[in-house]
Amino acid sequence: MKGIITVVGKDKVGIIGKVCTLLSEQEINILDISQTIVQGYFNMMMIVDLTNAKQSFAQVVDSLEKLGTEIGVSIKLQNEEIFDSMHRI
Repeated sequence: MKGIITVVGKDKVGIIGKVCTLLSEQEINILDISQTIVQGYFNMMMIVDLTNAKQSFAQVVDSLEKLGTEIGVSIKLQNEEIFDSMHRI
């Protein structure tokens, strides 16, 4: 299963490192990553493969949201199929 992770917030050192560390610990593979900083605001989108994740999808969602709270950014994970359905034009 693939997922879409979005990370948004004020830019600071370590955001990418902490998110990637959590994903690595869960054996979640990053397939693609894009990040920008606009006027001090950090925005990152990742496509990840959750096939071998150690936790359930819901548990990974919770873990990412908790990490986001700890580092002061918003981190969301959505199932790729749901994301595609919601953003179809």
